[in-house]
Amino acid sequence: MKKILRSDVDKASLDRLLGLDSSKIGYYSEVKQKIQELETANLGLRSKTRELQAVFDSISDGVAIYDGKGRVQHRNHICPRMFPMETLVGRSCKKLFHPEVESSPHDCPVERALRGESVQVSFNSAVAGMDTRYYDATITPIEDSFGHNRALMFLRDVTDRRSQELQLMQAEKMSSIGVLAAGVAHEINNPLTSVAGYAEALLRRLRDEPGLSLDPRLEVFQSYLEVIMKETYRCKGIIDGLLSFSRKSEGLIGAVDLNGVLQEVLMLVRHKSRYEQIEIAEFLQPDLPQVSGDGAGLRQVFMNLLLNAHQAISGAGMVEISSFAEAGMGVVQIKDSGSGIAAEHLAQIWNPFFTTKTVGQGLGLGLAITYNIVQRQGGEIQVESQQGKGSMFTVRLPLCRS
Repeated sequence: MKKILRSDVDKASLDRLLGLDSSKIGYYSEVKQKIQELETANLGLRSKTRELQAVFDSISDGVAIYDGKGRVQHRNHICPRMFPMETLVGRSCKKLFHPEVESSPHDCPVERALRGESVQVSFNSAVAGMDTRYYDATITPIEDSFGHNRALMFLRDVTDRRSQELQLMQAEKMSSIGVLAAGVAHEINNPLTSVAGYAEALLRRLRDEPGLSLDPRLEVFQSYLEVIMKETYRCKGIIDGLLSFSRKSEGLIGAVDLNGVLQEVLMLVRHKSRYEQIEIAEFLQPDLPQVSGDGAGLRQVFMNLLLNAHQAISGAGMVEISSFAEAGMGVVQIKDSGSGIAAEHLAQIWNPFFTTKTVGQGLGLGLAITYNIVQRQGGEIQVESQQGKGSMFTVRLPLCRS
């Protein structure tokens, strides 16, 4: 029997302790190296993740990624501002794009993107008690590492752009109407001039030939002709006011007769007052000094204010117009007995696109334009209002220097 020496036993124990008998030291060294490589890779991945997240969050549009089942997988910080609940992680695309119907592969833009299409859609969101918002969405497919499609969505709020487009459309329409109205007014003015001229000629003949006035058959002719002349010149006054209002403003500041401008505008709105049973009371200071301003711009100012006053009245009511001079300024006040303006809205009425009217009744530009015109002419405009008790707008313009 072979004799086992103690030294041999000690060496074997040491080998087992160090793992040399199974090459474990080499194995652990390799594992340690792999772990270090993985840690380095993880650091790189975390760095890239932070960079990508920073890019993701820096995009000013809403960005969301939908997984293969059409559910939100990621979103940036803009999405919650637009659709906080509809874009929650895990929510179906149905919540955003078709909340009233089940998802359809032919209708849903996310499902179309999951099939490989790039889709652009426009939609709006109407929430009770809030203004309608308009959105454009671009949804494109992105392929993951397993060859499956996900959907990347860019969502943009285009409400302001749509409002500006509506404003431009309205401005173009009003410009076309202005050109048409001016043409029609000129065409009507010519025959009215003839009617007035012949009526005056007949009246002169009746006065110059006493025998005609004694004829009982012509007894009422003079009164009839006077009515024809009066109404003809009233029509001509309306048309002249329409022509003045449609005339393009050159932005030139000059001497303006405030009372004259008010009378021109009143001539255009009196028919509206009679139709709507609204009484107009005038308190215009005689011999009011002229103000420094742009006549065409001021016609638009007072037209906007008078139309707003009429629209604020439901049923019968009263609009009072006053003009006077005060502290080197020409002052015009337009007061109505309408519904008034809520206190929380008073500071916003001069803002473009702010309106409390129903859809289709206005874009909320009238008072913003009015404010800008008055400011450009060195004047000021103020409003006093109490809900349920009407409003009063006061326009102050510098008097011409003598």
